[in-house]
Amino acid sequence: MAASISPLRSSYRICNSLSFHHCRAKLRMHRKCDSQRRHLHASVTRHAAVVVSGTEMARQIHREIQREVEELVTGGNMRPHLGVVLVGDDPASRTYVRNKTRAASILGISSDTVVKPTSVSQDELLELIDKMNRDWKVSGLLVQLPLPGHIQERAVCNAIAPEKDVDGFHIVNIGKLCLGQTSMVPATPAAVWEIIRRAGIETVGKNVLVAGRSKNVGLPIAMLLHTDRNHQRPGGDATVTIAHRCTPREQLKELTRLADIVIAAAGVPGLITVDMVKEGAAVIDVGINRVPDRTTGKLRLVGDVDFEGVKEKAGFITPVPGGVGPMTVAMLMKNTVAAARYALTH
Repeated sequence: MAASISPLRSSYRICNSLSFHHCRAKLRMHRKCDSQRRHLHASVTRHAAVVVSGTEMARQIHREIQREVEELVTGGNMRPHLGVVLVGDDPASRTYVRNKTRAASILGISSDTVVKPTSVSQDELLELIDKMNRDWKVSGLLVQLPLPGHIQERAVCNAIAPEKDVDGFHIVNIGKLCLGQTSMVPATPAAVWEIIRRAGIETVGKNVLVAGRSKNVGLPIAMLLHTDRNHQRPGGDATVTIAHRCTPREQLKELTRLADIVIAAAGVPGLITVDMVKEGAAVIDVGINRVPDRTTGKLRLVGDVDFEGVKEKAGFITPVPGGVGPMTVAMLMKNTVAAARYALTH
């Protein structure tokens, strides 16, 4: 049986009969082909992104919270209690509140919801908040947003006692967050941070693009990721860029292609597409958008990322639904327990 001969050895034999320069050209050609074969093999064998399940991660946090609650109650302390205020009859707000109180019940946290009509005055609402602030039985307090147009959202958020502000929207909590101090961190930004941390995604020195600058989501996420990891509330030490509705599409594409981590929180369905993402980047989808299904015509939930396309190129990706959403509720519960612990020592 004839022994097999590699292309490289064949080229050396040809050298005996061809000119030296012709031989070198032949060798360069073989090396180029070999390099192309290796690149093709790498591209063929590349795996799709790791899909980070927020649902599974939330279950882990639920178990941790249940242990904390049991520890508090066993120690003779009051069970953590979440007070919720719902204004109006917006279906989405009712669903969100129901999900939160249901999660609280499962985790051993008691709760009650005060429902006020859309016509409630701002003064009446502020009086209710003041009463709940002074109620020692209420560990954590939240007012479900959005509010009717005649009520100033900022006035309501600032009326909640900072130590009971489980949404983390009080100006004191936002200020402490920006300074890298311990505070109530808004639940959705806290969820994004926890996903990154638990998934083992490196942030130090990395480029991060946050698409969306809302005061309750985009801005706090940017603060968490860019602040110093040696501060009282450790940050991500990343280089963070914030894009928003005034960022031209082509510029957004340039910025996302440079990013090691892309956080989509703009509320625009399919904003981030596969051609905008760097190979191996981590993509966290915060978007919650309801769009008509082309097949059924019914509304379905989608994020700000083209999930099917981007998952073939990213290193990590969160789905919608089942990504940031379940983690947001889990972090809200974690804030409620933290508020109960704070009340024990103050």
